[in-house]
Amino acid sequence: MPWATLITSCLAGLAAFTILVRVARHDQATFWLDQGTIRLSLLPAAAALAFVPYVPFRPLTRTTPVPAWVTPAGHLLLAAPFLAITFWAQLRIMAPAIPPHAPQDPHEPFYALIAQLIGWSAIIVAAATSTARSRFADLGGAIAAPISLAVIALAWYTPLTAKFLVKPPAIPHSIAIGWYVIAAAALILTCAAMRDHWHRYTRGPHRPPRPTR
Repeated sequence: MPWATLITSCLAGLAAFTILVRVARHDQATFWLDQGTIRLSLLPAAAALAFVPYVPFRPLTRTTPVPAWVTPAGHLLLAAPFLAITFWAQLRIMAPAIPPHAPQDPHEPFYALIAQLIGWSAIIVAAATSTARSRFADLGGAIAAPISLAVIALAWYTPLTAKFLVKPPAIPHSIAIGWYVIAAAALILTCAAMRDHWHRYTRGPHRPPRPTR
């Protein structure tokens, strides 16, 4: 479990977000503190998920009777609370910076933001587990992180997908549904990548040679 990478990424994103909030409060520029700021500050922590499913000594673990998916799934379960705490802390930090009399935007509910973060995390985990399945498993997150971030940027800025996944022009309801569909597809890919490596035998059963007369 890459604890150092995960914790460092969460703390780095949290520290950068805290500095941005303090600067905005000092300069009376809190108008640009929105959900987009939270998204950008959570990218380092989300990218750290690419290193979480990595299993060292994979050839050795395959010889044990424990299923191959237990170790990476356990890593992901341990990493989830760190991301949730980071997200909650950023919301708590941003709340005092917004004036109480500021009008709340009804078109920015937090359930759409949560769906986006879940979709991002699912894409990153799917890329990491797929990389671990390939011959580049030792590189792990070094390959999965840029690939997953490129996929997220492609879905974010492509006009065909942006009209369903990004506001505007998409509405929050369609944003939440779209990212949850992506998360479900990424979960299916993750489960397929973490399945056991079954050996496939191509030779038929051994038959003793016929006795010659």
